[in-house]
Amino acid sequence: MSDDAAWIRLIPYEESTGQLRALYDRVKGPDGRIDNVMKAHGLRPHTMEGHSALYKSVLHHAANTTPVWFLEVLGVATSLANDCAYSVAHHTAGLCRLVGRERGEAIFHALAAGAPERAFSGAELALIRYVVRLTLAPQRFPRSEYEALRAAGCTDEEILEANQVCAYFNYSNRLLNGLGVTISGDSLGYSPPNTGRLDDWEHV
Repeated sequence: MSDDAAWIRLIPYEESTGQLRALYDRVKGPDGRIDNVMKAHGLRPHTMEGHSALYKSVLHHAANTTPVWFLEVLGVATSLANDCAYSVAHHTAGLCRLVGRERGEAIFHALAAGAPERAFSGAELALIRYVVRLTLAPQRFPRSEYEALRAAGCTDEEILEANQVCAYFNYSNRLLNGLGVTISGDSLGYSPPNTGRLDDWEHV
């Protein structure tokens, strides 16, 4: 693995054995590549198992009711707030695959400008503002923010799903930023299917 992929040592597939090899086989993309976000766990494979299960649960589980494309929007908004170039690149690419490049790029530019109202309104806009505020100022988060979501028409189920996306990306962004992980060698925009199995990673 090239030195520009991360600050810590990443174990290439060819050197993996045991649990790490099994997890690499699970999460590798259609071209056989393993994203650096997962390789970052290679020195402690059990943490990759937890990360992949959380990611699948929050963004690609069949029991979620929020459309996957909008969960990606919330992930991009959170990652922009954290200035996490890795997640922004990956999940903007994933968003474009889901909604088309023109719309995906318009959404990205609105989020990057801090003006989500250019692309969203109502409950969707309220949820985007929620994840950004929760990311930037999580201390003593006021009940009034929740009440504003309800007033905008969000259900508790939608709020919970947005909350979990925000929490996941704050975890992942800190993993990536804190270890200097880059997209070098990655294939952007692929994701596991939306199923009820946490070990189902046949990328699409």
